[in-house]
Formats: sequence, C-alpha cells, structure tokens
Amino acid sequence: MSEQQPTGELSYEQAREQLVQVVQQLESGGATLSESLALWERGEKLADTCQRWLDGARSRIEAARAQRPATPGGTE
Repeated sequence: MSEQQPTGELSYEQAREQLVQVVQQLESGGATLSESLALWERGEKLADTCQRWLDGARSRIEAARAQRPATPGGTE
C-alpha cells in the first residue's frame, strides 16, 4: 500500500478508496499473517473514518430539514 495518511485527515472519498484497496489486498490472499493483521487494522480505522463522515452528513441533513419551514398540507 502507498503512504498511509492518518485516517482522521482523509476525506470520505480517500478513506473509501483506501478501504477498497485494503479489502482487495486481503482477498488476494498473498499477505503474511502479520501483514494481514496490519491490513485488517487499517481497514477498521478506514471504515470508522467513513462512518464518521456519513454520520456527520446525516446530522447536517437532519439539521437542514429541521430548519426548513413546514409546507402547507402536512407534507415535507
């Protein structure tokens, strides 16, 4: 794998792409046990980063919806 930026500094897209690469490496089966464990740990961190980005996006959407005035007729 190329240089590993700390997961907290990655954009969602960067973290997702690196996670895809980790999964591909694990699925290829060519790594030693030690390498596989390191890849797994990196994948867990990348998955957590992706989830934080998604949770933040969900919160922003919910906040925006809460600030939106209700429309006549009860539909939002």
